[in-house]
Amino acid sequence: MHPMNHPAFVQFLTYFNGNQDFFECHEVLEDYWKAIAERERKHPLVGYIQLATGLYHWRRGNSRGAKTLLVRSHALLHAARTTPFAEKIDYDDLLHQIEQTRLAITEGARFETFSIDITDRLLKEIVQNEIEQLPVIDPDYLLNKHCLRDRTEVIEARELALATKQR
Repeated sequence: MHPMNHPAFVQFLTYFNGNQDFFECHEVLEDYWKAIAERERKHPLVGYIQLATGLYHWRRGNSRGAKTLLVRSHALLHAARTTPFAEKIDYDDLLHQIEQTRLAITEGARFETFSIDITDRLLKEIVQNEIEQLPVIDPDYLLNKHCLRDRTEVIEARELALATKQR
């Protein structure tokens, strides 16, 4: 399977182009990245994660954090031009959009998003079908999603890891 057809990458594209749920974009790609290249900090998936996280920060008014992440995202994705993770989208346009977004943030513009142009017909159809299934999400929830989610599992896993380490 082509890595951009992996269900997690399809979900990333669905959230990014569909309801612009950048928090979920980050979540699904982080799991994918950990499964195939954990600790490889220069992997293209890290660039996509940084892109989504940067847009999430900009939406929340954290311009400084957003710019930092977009600069890192652009650098990683630019370096990944020859990987399979650049093949099924208009990659030059994506890099241009990231740079334009960084400039808009620098100029103090209001939050605005963009779509990733999918050039592969089959991938585009799959993502479009998934977008049609997305629920409508309250804008306030999208804005504050990291504060509103249930983190019980994460906290319990950290406590267990700490307790195991202390033994």
